[in-house]
Amino acid sequence: MRAGTPSAALAIETRGLTKRFGHQRAVNGIDLAVARGSVFGFLGPNGSGKTTTIRMLLGLVGASSGQVSVLGLDMPTHLRQVLPRVGALVEGPAFYPFLSGAANLARLDAADRDASAATRRERVGMALERVGLTHAAGKKVRAYSLGMKQRLGIANALLSPRELLVLDEPTNGLDPQGTREVRSLVRSLAAGGTTVFVSSHLLAEVEQMCTHAAVLSAGALVAQGSLDELRRVGRAHVRLSTPDPGLARGILARLGLEDAAHDGGGQLSGAEGTAPDGDGAAVRAALPDAAPAPETIVAALVAGGVRVRGFSIEGSTLEERYVALTGEGFDVAQ
Repeated sequence: MRAGTPSAALAIETRGLTKRFGHQRAVNGIDLAVARGSVFGFLGPNGSGKTTTIRMLLGLVGASSGQVSVLGLDMPTHLRQVLPRVGALVEGPAFYPFLSGAANLARLDAADRDASAATRRERVGMALERVGLTHAAGKKVRAYSLGMKQRLGIANALLSPRELLVLDEPTNGLDPQGTREVRSLVRSLAAGGTTVFVSSHLLAEVEQMCTHAAVLSAGALVAQGSLDELRRVGRAHVRLSTPDPGLARGILARLGLEDAAHDGGGQLSGAEGTAPDGDGAAVRAALPDAAPAPETIVAALVAGGVRVRGFSIEGSTLEERYVALTGEGFDVAQ
């Protein structure tokens, strides 16, 4: 739990949550704090323990040690009270291909002992409408695209009003159109007050969907907070556009800026590392803790003969923060 966050304001809270399989720790003592009303990205490469954590949150597998609270109640002690308030899509949807989307939802709704048969048709219709599948309600699921099947899986999670929606890799394997559909749906659900917990290894999707995130690496939680907080912890950089990248890199290094490097743009040429006139080349360098003021840096560049076409201070990206925390790359596209 993050300091200063009251438990009543959390949709999910874990303390020391651990899962062992034999001598291997798949999840190692994690403390999650998911605020109500947030879209929370649960990040990490495949095999990092995300799905195992979700299964413990939902009471599908028991924890080896630690505590889990969902919607303010301990799990799995209050499983019966919590699960009707939670919708989940874990490891992809599974439907009868020879039945229509509406018929599949009706069968799944009938398996819910708390669902009233008298209002079943209305619930199915509303769920299909929320995910934009009303037009395909009577179509057999075998004719659905992968994106439509994912949306049908989310519709199943929304057959009854939910306070929390847990989605495990909801855009996995989707084409760009399907990805946009699911992303738009998640945003609309969050706008309606539902807390959405999204597990993913796709950085670009998390940055476009989520307000908060946690990073899991080899079963350990290495960071969590709002996306802005996660970016701020990383090193800021200077980005410079100039036709004199070689000269600029030397001056930036003398000013104490670290790892000054050519970062694309114009084609370098000549012994002194100049670029042809035009837009110039991009030079990027990390700012040290006691960095000179931006105007001091620009003045030194100009005094040293560097033609400055553009200058900015940029924060760390989420991808850079992830790599710094884990030492691993991240999938940024599908």
